[in-house]
Amino acid sequence: METNLAEKARQIRKDVLAMVLEAGSGHLGGSFSATDILVALYYHQMRLFPDPNDPRRDRFVLSKGHAAPALYAILADKGYVDKKELHRLRRLGSLFQGHPDTAKCPGLDCTTGSLGQGLSVAGGLAYGLRYQHADAKVYVLTGDGELDEGICWEAFMSSANFKLDNLTIIIDRNGLQLSKPTEELMKLENLHAKLEAFGLAVDEIDGHDFEAIVSALDKQYEGKPHVIIAHTVKGKGVSFMEHEVAWHGGIPKGEQIDRAYAELGGRMNG
Repeated sequence: METNLAEKARQIRKDVLAMVLEAGSGHLGGSFSATDILVALYYHQMRLFPDPNDPRRDRFVLSKGHAAPALYAILADKGYVDKKELHRLRRLGSLFQGHPDTAKCPGLDCTTGSLGQGLSVAGGLAYGLRYQHADAKVYVLTGDGELDEGICWEAFMSSANFKLDNLTIIIDRNGLQLSKPTEELMKLENLHAKLEAFGLAVDEIDGHDFEAIVSALDKQYEGKPHVIIAHTVKGKGVSFMEHEVAWHGGIPKGEQIDRAYAELGGRMNG
């Protein structure tokens, strides 16, 4: 299983690179740090159906909406949208806008973009599903820089207050924001202790270790929302992008493009 997920993640990163290069804009660093988590969710964990609106499905919210290229690549790979859309990222009329838009793209459960709002929406989805006595679960992926927003902490507090144990929150803890490291801009640590103090069940993992990701996703804590702090590398998979804040929204050029594709195993097909 782990090998299959790793190969799928490599493919998704190649697709993301091709999409962003063709668009001439996008967010490679955060898309690459989140790819392994998204692959584990969509190819192992979540209950999905051919109809993306099937009410039995698990729900997913990409709160860090700028990482949309990774999610789009997965939706195309799973057949929810035509793979031709991979060539239309950020174009007028495209299903694949710069941030997820449920009015345009099938397979999305939430429109995101204004950072911080996704956690609250996910909490509302989880509360609503419980009210309906549905056994579907809600997963939300947030960035660590996003946690500067007060609305996130309100969402942590309310989800714990309502005992939303059908909610799993994954924090993409790559340590970098738009312009500098999180701990230089707005300190988050001790993040684990803070979240536990808010009444959440917390696990910390290597966000690029599929065995650890899957093991954590399989956990459920009765009466408590589950938070997974996934320690990741911004730009993961392309050595010169890793740990570099410049690749939050940077676009490779010239020899960098060839090197990036070489490290990811070749260019995208089709």
